[in-house]
Amino acid sequence: MAKLGTQASRKHETLIRVFPRRTSMTPTDELAFVGDPPLMRPDADEVHVSVTFTWDIAVGQRLQQAWAQYYPNVLLGGPAFGDAGGEFVPGLYLRQGVTITSRGCKRRCPWCLVPEREGRLRLLEIQPGHNVQDNNLLQTGRPHMDQVFGMLRTLKEKAVFSGGLDPRLVDDWVAEQLQGTRIEQVFLSADTPQALRPLEEALARLSFLKRKQLRCYVMIGYCGESITAATRRLEAVWDLGCIPFAQLYQPVFAQLYQPADHYMTYSLEWRRLARQWSRPALTKWLHRHR
Repeated sequence: MAKLGTQASRKHETLIRVFPRRTSMTPTDELAFVGDPPLMRPDADEVHVSVTFTWDIAVGQRLQQAWAQYYPNVLLGGPAFGDAGGEFVPGLYLRQGVTITSRGCKRRCPWCLVPEREGRLRLLEIQPGHNVQDNNLLQTGRPHMDQVFGMLRTLKEKAVFSGGLDPRLVDDWVAEQLQGTRIEQVFLSADTPQALRPLEEALARLSFLKRKQLRCYVMIGYCGESITAATRRLEAVWDLGCIPFAQLYQPVFAQLYQPADHYMTYSLEWRRLARQWSRPALTKWLHRHR
């Protein structure tokens, strides 16, 4: 499968990017499209069909064929095909304002596909962007992080750490850097019951931030977890002063290799729980009207 992104650095080429679905991170420029070719199509040297989720691979393959009717060079690739990613190009496959300054992760959490897909941690050239999407920014070391925070302080937009910060690595220095940066939102994580204690300690250091600025990724349904246990953990995150963002667990194999065989389908009750705890407005409303 083609590795996307190499041609992006060739300034003489006009590149169309196509995505199976629109998300909050999808580019919005005039050469970014979602779905089938429109009636009015721009001239382009090449088309990249970029697929993020393995469950969209079949759609991506269909879109490659659809766009190939009008353009001679249509490549199919993206994270769903195991692309480890190279240097980050702002606005190419993620909307303007998003940046990635490192790839990979030193940890090997059994539920996470990042080590399989991107390998060990590697630093990238820092590109401007107020929304930092690194998988584990706090592993990159102080010199790199100092440059990232310095970049963020030059921007007019408030910083968003949507890639997530590892609570175990939120020390006094990190807290000081965050306090000296204009913050819109910081995402943390608490994927297991054992993660609640590090989260509590991190939040104590981040007490200068309000609840609306603090989000927490919470994986639910992992390793036979019951709905009752998942609900209890989500409530615990809320009680610590964070707004949970529930994510239903999918096996690594379902995310990386064989989605048809390993993708988990959840009951309506599980989906309702995830919906309630992944929409801040709904979560807040339900807690006000208990």
